[in-house]
Amino acid sequence: MKLKRKVKIAIATVVISSLAATATVYAAITPHKYPLTPIYEPEFYGSPQSSISSAVAMPAGTATFETSGTTPAVINKDGKTIYERYGDTEAQGTSILLNIEKQLKEQGLTMKDVTYLRVYIAPDAAKEGKFDFDGWFKAYAKYFNTKTNPTKTARSTVGVAGLVSPDWLIEIEAVAAYPSNHNQD
Repeated sequence: MKLKRKVKIAIATVVISSLAATATVYAAITPHKYPLTPIYEPEFYGSPQSSISSAVAMPAGTATFETSGTTPAVINKDGKTIYERYGDTEAQGTSILLNIEKQLKEQGLTMKDVTYLRVYIAPDAAKEGKFDFDGWFKAYAKYFNTKTNPTKTARSTVGVAGLVSPDWLIEIEAVAAYPSNHNQD
C-alpha cells in the first residue's frame, strides 16, 4: 500500500515538474504582452515611407477623445449636384478634417494628438461609381505627415455601399490621445 502511494507521489512530482518546465520554455519564447520599458506618450510604428502608421502603442491609463462619424459641411444647400452641395471626396474629406480639428480644439487637443482614423468612402457616381480613394488621400495629406504636423495616424479606409445621405461620399471617425500632462478639470 505504501509503495503505491510513493509511486503516485513520484508520478505527480514528475507531471508537475514537466508542466513547470513547459511553462518556463513557453514564457521564454512567447513575445512580451507589454513593452519592456514603459511608454509615456503614444508611440507610432511603421514604415518611414508610408503616409500612415501601421500601429500605435498607447501608454497605460491614457485618456482618449473619440469622435462619432463626422460628415461634410454643406457648401451650397441649393446646389443642383452633389459636388455643388458638398464637393467631391477630397473637398468633403477636407471639410470633415476641419470639423474634427474644431472639435479637438474645444477639448484642448490638436490634429497632432490624433492616433487613429476610421474612414468610410462611398462610390462616386461622377467617377463611374468608383471609390475616390485618391481624393481622400489628398485630403489626409493636408493635415497629417506634413511639416507642421508630422503625425502619421494609424488608419483604416473602408469602401461602403453608401452613407446616410446620398450626397456624402466620405465619413470619418477620429481617436485622439490626451497628452500625459493634460489637466482635464
